[in-house]
Amino acid sequence: MTETPHAPESSPIAEAKAAARLAAFARRKVAREALGPAPVAATEALLRAFARESAATVSAYMPIRTEIDPRPALAALHAEGRRLCLPVVEGPGRPLRFRAWAPGDTLVPGVFGAPAPAAGDWVTPEALIVPLAAYDSLGYRLGYGGGFYDRTLADLPGARALGFAYADQFAPEPLPREATDVPLAAIATEDGVFRPDAPAAAAPAAPRR
Repeated sequence: MTETPHAPESSPIAEAKAAARLAAFARRKVAREALGPAPVAATEALLRAFARESAATVSAYMPIRTEIDPRPALAALHAEGRRLCLPVVEGPGRPLRFRAWAPGDTLVPGVFGAPAPAAGDWVTPEALIVPLAAYDSLGYRLGYGGGFYDRTLADLPGARALGFAYADQFAPEPLPREATDVPLAAIATEDGVFRPDAPAAAAPAAPRR
């Protein structure tokens, strides 16, 4: 599949994304300090979202910086019999690959500091739990700017991506985006599950101050 280059750093859309990203990181930091790394309500919401997903193989992530921690939910999904995997970054401009992983398996430092499996089968996820900096009412996410998930989802047209975040990561205004950006099927937070494609979906409340 031919890759569409991301906008150069000096472009207006890249500058708008950078500004939105900084604001989102600040909100995420405050939310983590207030609620902790893995709020029980958020974990329960993520598991409710997966109750509607038949995916046998699920990709997740190991939290870095102030990302919400999915590991309690991953333990529950593993206990259900779902096969888990984690992303492996192979280089700039390339889609992610996924290695099988289970709670307790050895992890090693990966690119950008995200832990990755030390070994394991390469697998193809049917659903992905995706970290994010911010999300909007249309289900679009703002990541770290590398475009890894956008390229990956373009190569996995049948896979569904579910965001996991604090409620205060919601951006009340539409996020700046490019044609290559892919919306999420749902976002789970401590306030519940938001499905942007659901009939008459109500947008999440604006971030609390």
